[in-house]
Amino acid sequence: MSHDDATSWTIPPSDALRIGDGFRLSDRDPESTPGYEGKKADGTADLEEGTPFLDGMQERLYAASVGGDSKDALLLVVQAMDTAGKGGILRHVIGSVDPQGVHLAAFKKPTEEELAHDFLWRIEKQLPAAGKIGVFDRSHYEDVLIGRVRSLVPPEEIERRYEAINAFEADVAGRGIRIVKVMLHISKDEQKTRLQARLDRPDKHWKYNPGDVDERLRWDDYMAAYQTVLDRTSTEVAPWHVIPANRKWYARLAVQGLLLDALEKIDPQWPVADFDVEVEKARLAAS
Repeated sequence: MSHDDATSWTIPPSDALRIGDGFRLSDRDPESTPGYEGKKADGTADLEEGTPFLDGMQERLYAASVGGDSKDALLLVVQAMDTAGKGGILRHVIGSVDPQGVHLAAFKKPTEEELAHDFLWRIEKQLPAAGKIGVFDRSHYEDVLIGRVRSLVPPEEIERRYEAINAFEADVAGRGIRIVKVMLHISKDEQKTRLQARLDRPDKHWKYNPGDVDERLRWDDYMAAYQTVLDRTSTEVAPWHVIPANRKWYARLAVQGLLLDALEKIDPQWPVADFDVEVEKARLAAS
């Protein structure tokens, strides 16, 4: 029995949130909770109950590499508009596992050195090693989102990048890195509420960036760019999952569920001891 069977999920999150042919971003209500019939209290409880499951699976993944010869790894790609809850995912979901088994990469504006290479050069360097859960806080998709909305590169280069991303992710998956791509889908009104909350609280001013309003003014352009990304780069080996994010508790629970599902598919095994266990028990008892 999987962990989902013991919760309020009526449809596994990997099925409820994975996009299919003809998916329209505008049809996914940011307030909704696809596949989940519980309320906030249920979701909070299920997230807490799922923590030891995720922690245990992550430990097995790590041990299978460190103590064995497994090449498996997991990569979580998180894309979203500002205030959609990426930080909460990192704290409440990824933060619940052993940090030595996690590799976090937050991609900001490219440096001069990075701009001198292909856009995937800096991404390749941050892929998780065997046994690790890698997390991309934003990712190579910024190069076809901001790049398109702000016209930072020619349209023909944007077109090339869609295919380059698909080829890159197919290669990554072929190396044993399972990819989980999520878009946290927040509504424009909810974003305004969250930005206002940051302005109203002095302890949140550090999280506010005046540039967020500049990007907000391009909301429709970003939604169009995201739609194209979903259309062009959701593949069999690296499908997109669109998570309604107006309800923070649901978004966190959904990401946890997607990671658990991916780890269950990897099914990492504890490495077999390379020593005689009974002999070592006898030696220890006699010491």
